Amino acid sequence: MPQSLHYLKETASQTAGPYVHIGLAPKAAGFDIYKRELGWDIAGPNAKGERIRIEGSVIDGMGAPIKDALLELWQANSEGNYAHPQGGDPVEEGFRGWGRVITDFTTGDWGVETVKPGTTLDSRGRPQAPHITLWLVARGINVGLNTRLYFSDEAEANAADPVLNMIEWEHRRATLIAQRSQRDGKPVYRFDIRLQGEAETVFFDI
Repeated sequence: MPQSLHYLKETASQTAGPYVHIGLAPKAAGFDIYKRELGWDIAGPNAKGERIRIEGSVIDGMGAPIKDALLELWQANSEGNYAHPQGGDPVEEGFRGWGRVITDFTTGDWGVETVKPGTTLDSRGRPQAPHITLWLVARGINVGLNTRLYFSDEAEANAADPVLNMIEWEHRRATLIAQRSQRDGKPVYRFDIRLQGEAETVFFDI
């Protein structure tokens, strides 16, 4: 081994973060390097439907918020259509149906503005309740976690949803339901993601 290598220090090991924020959400990490920040605008100004806010925290097994998590969200528009690069059913101009947010470095909270999605069909043609698909990574997570967010005011659709019905226990299904409230006349849905513990969020092996 060359003598000079004895003086080099090993690079810090990271499964995801803090370096992940520089590459995937640079502006939030303090690097204003893109003319248009990637992934922040989900619905766009022309999207139809009910404008909503979704917010929550990612909580570890000790009950503490994780302050370096990154989340990606996918959803259909209010008519149940996805923005697909190879065509398909039409969506409004500017509707991306995809967003990327990180938890606040101080509070651990995250939030996004969008429109409430409509009913979609699964690969077998069965109707799915309005939902948003989420994928998240953070320090200590070696493989990204996949989950879904459903809406508390869609009880009838949720009861018939094929994915929710695969989950045997009602208290486990409840971990995928975002609770609706109102703030300044606007609908707000709370969705906390718990990585471990008694109320651990249901994650899917995709």
